[in-house]
Amino acid sequence: MAYDYDLFVIGAGSGGVRASRLAAMTGAKVLVAEEHRVGGTCVIRGCVPKKFMVYASEYSKAFETARGYGWTVPETTFDWPRFLMAKDNEIARLSGIYVRNLQNAGAELVHGKARLVDAHTVEVEGRGRVTADKILVATGGRPWMPADLPGVEHAITSNEAFHLEQLPKRVVVVGGGYIALEFACIFNGLGVDTTVVHRGPNVLRGFDDDIRSHVAEEMEAAGVKVRLGTQIGRIEKSATGLVAHCIDGHALEADVVMFAVGRVPYTDDLGLQNAGVALTETGAVKVDDYSRSSVDNIWAVGDVTDRINLTPVAIREGAAFAQTVFYDNPTTFDHDMVASAVFTQPQVGSVGLSEADARHKHGKVDIYLSKFRPMKETFYGGHQRALIKLVVEQGTEKILGCHVVGPDAGEIIQMAAIALKMGVTKTQWDSTCAVHPTLAEELVTMREKYTPPALGAVA
Repeated sequence: MAYDYDLFVIGAGSGGVRASRLAAMTGAKVLVAEEHRVGGTCVIRGCVPKKFMVYASEYSKAFETARGYGWTVPETTFDWPRFLMAKDNEIARLSGIYVRNLQNAGAELVHGKARLVDAHTVEVEGRGRVTADKILVATGGRPWMPADLPGVEHAITSNEAFHLEQLPKRVVVVGGGYIALEFACIFNGLGVDTTVVHRGPNVLRGFDDDIRSHVAEEMEAAGVKVRLGTQIGRIEKSATGLVAHCIDGHALEADVVMFAVGRVPYTDDLGLQNAGVALTETGAVKVDDYSRSSVDNIWAVGDVTDRINLTPVAIREGAAFAQTVFYDNPTTFDHDMVASAVFTQPQVGSVGLSEADARHKHGKVDIYLSKFRPMKETFYGGHQRALIKLVVEQGTEKILGCHVVGPDAGEIIQMAAIALKMGVTKTQWDSTCAVHPTLAEELVTMREKYTPPALGAVA
């Protein structure tokens, strides 16, 4: 049967664009549908604009540090509207690059919602029906909010946080994951009275426990109020803004209440059931190691599959799909030892297993841990502390996890990830000569195994 296109891609985010470009470069006829802006969550309303906001918010501490190093810093002010304009201009430029890259590769782009009619037919708003031999779903995820929470209509998600007309004076951030904490640190750094509310006993679920507690402590030391073990029961408008009522009886006044309590795969109203595509309990597209769905000619990559929800992972999955399907080179992406960074203040870099997961999977492990004030802080009397931790399998000496909290942790962990991916042992790690004076040198100078203080002892 002759089809209109060799490949139809739903979603022009990082994974969809990479797959589309590589497929089109083989001469395949490719059509990409995007209902919003090209670039997806990461470029338009995620990693990239958020990192610009992180940069902006870090200057308040930088001014303080400068004074400690002898600089005379006059009174500073922050122009939120000017920052937003510059941020939006840069996002538009980056989105344009994605469009040009698609066009240069020979792919066709259409703006509009796409829905599957059957396994080979797609209905596109503003375009009508087209047929395709192969279909790739790369629609990513979206923020989740509790629809039945009284007053939730007064709250925002991370999507709206990028476009607030005014910088609030008071904000309540609901959630304990990396998005919630990153935004809390951003608002705090910009001078906003910031409170985090999280129902769990600690933040950053899924990360190493020492990292979790350390980040919470450092955020509180920097001025963020962290309320754990409770949650918002209702939100109401007041004469001066909003009031977020916690179930423990506390009432938090705010100008903005932001929910960052998780993201869900964006599979709503895509017509996947029309084609027989199986979904998981969380609504993600079920795929095999090659990103193929339950329907032979339909694949899915990125956050819509809910494997590891990171932009570089979506890109690698998209590339593996193209290699497998259009280059006759069956390729899978190895989801083991994928590093991640959390751009809180201080930053978190993590790769491999947490201590708890390592003990569960490998039995006996040795821990190397150090907490200290970085050199830059000690000079002027700063109080921010760094933490570094290695999790090592006993017997084999293989490093199972590396965790860093401190300045440039995201940069440091990228290099550490290479070594852990190659199966480095602690002996090999220690044979590396330190780069002095740096924070990262502490990673290769830890020789003493860490013994936690006895229960009830003062650490």
